[in-house]
Amino acid sequence: MNLRFDGKVVLVTGASTGIGAAIAKAFGAGGAKVAVHYNASEAQARAVAREIDGGRGEAAVLVRADLLDPPAAERMVGEAIARFGRLDILVNNAGGLLARRPIDEMSDEVYARIMELNMGSTFRVSKAAIPHLRRAGGGAIINMTSIAARSGGGGGAVIYAASKAAVSTFTRGLAKELAANGIRVNAIAPGIVLTPFHDKYTKPEALAAMIGGIPLGRGATAEEVAGTALFLASEELSSFITGEVIEVNGGALMA
Repeated sequence: MNLRFDGKVVLVTGASTGIGAAIAKAFGAGGAKVAVHYNASEAQARAVAREIDGGRGEAAVLVRADLLDPPAAERMVGEAIARFGRLDILVNNAGGLLARRPIDEMSDEVYARIMELNMGSTFRVSKAAIPHLRRAGGGAIINMTSIAARSGGGGGAVIYAASKAAVSTFTRGLAKELAANGIRVNAIAPGIVLTPFHDKYTKPEALAAMIGGIPLGRGATAEEVAGTALFLASEELSSFITGEVIEVNGGALMA
């Protein structure tokens, strides 16, 4: 089987670093045209786009949007369509923890921002993309949830975990809504992935303790998560899979 995406257009949100960057580059290597979304990390996003198309601008386009701003999602999708004329695959990867806070110390503002960044952005970008996926005759939506959706999250990450659990449930419900349109909706739930996420939010000793509980004995690379995204997007490999959440955690849920 040949895992190729020639002629397909992919929009990856949060594609400037980490898992999103790995997914964007993997689709590009598979022949897809890729809309690389970013918000603040422009230099990193440009590097991702250059790797995809060698700076020619034919196979990758940058789309900037602050997904905490509700109208930005529709504008971003519109920019991708204006550049490439269609959309076949959406990867809702943008999200984040924002801050570790115990519940009794969390402000309403931080709570709302975490929910909006993870669940709100997934909802709005999907809503904006669905009409274009229908016009393309079907396609795939891949959402990024987390092991935290099932474990409840680490210290100070309860609301992050709850927002990702919402993404998992949204994935299953949306898969039912869109099945008749030939649009498959699935999600990936990474465990510990060695990306800037943990550099920013997890103390080294806490990260070491979490890795110590993984049966495979290590954290994942972003590229190992990207492989799952390619699988879920492939009509050749996963055409009968929808409404699923694929766990990529090295066996951590068995521990």
